[in-house]
Amino acid sequence: MWMRAEGGALEPVVFDWLLRGFFVLAVVVFALLLLITVPYGRHNEKRRPGWGPQIGSLLGWLLMEIPASVVPVYFLCIGARRDAVLWVFFAIWQVHYFNRAFVFPFRRRGGAETMPLVISLSGLLFNGLNAYLNWRFLTTLGPIYSLSWLGDPRFVVGLAIFLLGFGINQHADWVLFNLRAPGEAGYKIPYGGLYRLVSCPNYLGELLEWIGWAVLTYSLPGLAFAGWTFANLVPRALSHHRDYHRRFVDYPADRRAILPFLL
Repeated sequence: MWMRAEGGALEPVVFDWLLRGFFVLAVVVFALLLLITVPYGRHNEKRRPGWGPQIGSLLGWLLMEIPASVVPVYFLCIGARRDAVLWVFFAIWQVHYFNRAFVFPFRRRGGAETMPLVISLSGLLFNGLNAYLNWRFLTTLGPIYSLSWLGDPRFVVGLAIFLLGFGINQHADWVLFNLRAPGEAGYKIPYGGLYRLVSCPNYLGELLEWIGWAVLTYSLPGLAFAGWTFANLVPRALSHHRDYHRRFVDYPADRRAILPFLL
C-alpha cells in the first residue's frame, strides 16, 4: 500500500523531534489546563487581569484558525505529490478548517467581545505547527498512500468517525447560534441533540473528528493531533460544565461535561 518516503536528510530528523515534543507538550498542557481556565469566551467576561492586551474576539479567532486552513495549501503547492488520496485528505481537512476559519467566526454571536492577544497568538502557533506536522508528513516526509487506501478498513472507519463527529459538532453549534437573537447578550441553557447528555457536544464532535483523522491517515502526526484535541477540549469542557452549574441553579444534574455517562 505504501511507498518509501521522500525528503532530505536533515528535515526528517528535525520533524521527528518536533513530533516527539508535540506529544510531550500535549501532556503538559492537559495538566495545566486542568488547573487554569483560559480566559476567552464565557470565561473572559470580566477581562481577567494578568493576560496582557486584549483584541476583538473576531480578529483573534481569525488569527488562530486561518493558518490551519492555509498551511496545507502551501505544502500542497511546494510538494511533488499530487496523488488522489492526498486530495481526499485535503478535502476532509478543509471540511472542518475552511468552515472554522472563514464561516464560523462570522456566524457566532459575541463578535464585539474581546480575548487576550496571547491566547490568539498561542492558537496561531499551535495551528501552524500542527498543520506543518500533518501536511509536511502527508505531502513529503511520510509514505505515499496508494489509491487502494480509500478502500482500506482504517480509512473507511476513520472517515465514518470523522463525519459523525463533524455532524455532532455542526448540530451543536447550530443550537448555540440559535440560543440568542441578534444583539441579545447573556447565556442560556442549550437543549436538544446531545445536549441532553453533555454540556459540550460541540467539543465531543470535534474530538471525534480528529480521532477519525488519526485513524483514516493512520499516522503519528494524526495521533498527536487527536491527543492535543483531547488535552485542550476536555479541560475546557469541564470548565464550561462548572460554569453552567454556577450560572443556572436549574441546570440538568444528569448531564456530563463531554463524554456521555462518563465525564
